[in-house]
Amino acid sequence: MSIGGVNGAMGVDRVMALRAQILERNQALKAAAQTGGAQAAEGAAAAASAQPASFADTLNEAVKSVNDSQQQAAKLSESYERGETMDIAKVMLARQQASVGFEATLQVRNKLLSAYKDIMSMPV
Repeated sequence: MSIGGVNGAMGVDRVMALRAQILERNQALKAAAQTGGAQAAEGAAAAASAQPASFADTLNEAVKSVNDSQQQAAKLSESYERGETMDIAKVMLARQQASVGFEATLQVRNKLLSAYKDIMSMPV
């Protein structure tokens, strides 16, 4: 089996595990809705406490994630250039993931700036 096949199988297993988690959560939400609002309110409070406190925190975490992705891609590229890593597919995949993350961040920034300009140009 090729290395790509092993990575592909691991990706499929991961997707199936995520699917199972989603189905379990869906069943838990249905059960909570059927048993009453009190349990649902407790679950919502627990979910709210697990989420970041503000939009700024969420945005900061997203930018940090993109930065970490870019740093990892840079480390893999340097390692490949020094001859330490022989898996070019892994290097290229990391670089593409970093690139896509960066492009998505730029698009979000552009939308935020556009919305800000629209709000600032509104008559009061």
